[in-house]
Amino acid sequence: MPGNYGWLLWTALLVLVLLLAGIVVYYREIRHVEDPVAVREHRTLNKVARASGIAGRRDTVAPPPFPPISPSRHLTEPPKLELTSQFLRMWLVSGSNICGALRDAGIEMSEWKAASMRNRNYECYFQRIYERDEVRPISSTFVRVRGNENGDILEIQAKVVGPKTDAQGRLSPAVLRIFEIIVKQACWPDFEDALTPIQNLRDVEYERFGAYLSFTRDAGSENNFNFALGVKATSGSQIRTRTYFSTDRWLVARTPLVTSLTANCAQ
Repeated sequence: MPGNYGWLLWTALLVLVLLLAGIVVYYREIRHVEDPVAVREHRTLNKVARASGIAGRRDTVAPPPFPPISPSRHLTEPPKLELTSQFLRMWLVSGSNICGALRDAGIEMSEWKAASMRNRNYECYFQRIYERDEVRPISSTFVRVRGNENGDILEIQAKVVGPKTDAQGRLSPAVLRIFEIIVKQACWPDFEDALTPIQNLRDVEYERFGAYLSFTRDAGSENNFNFALGVKATSGSQIRTRTYFSTDRWLVARTPLVTSLTANCAQ
């Protein structure tokens, strides 16, 4: 009996120790779980305090003012129609007017009228034969402006056969004057640099924003030249630029825009 009693006593002590150890471990786990929260809260409070201190110090110095921003005029103003000829190719002069301008310069252009009774195409033309043989002219100038009954120009053509030249081989001023008037009346300033190769009887071909200009030697003769000036209304660049300059896509300005499509463009 005394042996059994001692074994029970030690067993009870062992259970009590294990119980106390479990209680200690349990409370330590609870503190381990709760402590990080407290630590994080403490750290957060410290950061807020430091940030508040820094913000307070920065408030003592006024921040530099931002420069005033004004919207670009390109965002608020529609494109000026008198400038469209630099990008959008359209005839800013009627067929009748360009024929009159050539006549005013002393070039004997015919009147702007229907090409025939059954033809709705309109035209004016000039032809001067300086010299000819038994078959054909060997020196002549021909100019024709073609359009429609509304006065719209379709194309301007010219043919120079055996042109008169000076000692340097340059085109005579009288004939060059025809091309100068045509190009200036078209109001396409970037085509004016074609006048130099024309004067020197060199081939030149331009195609810009849907318009074309060419002055080239005739394939059948080295001394015959063909000239053409017109608009390709269906070209991709022409369509895109026409869409941009369309007034339907812009808000109405507070003050009306007074523009003249032909003002000073031919000067």
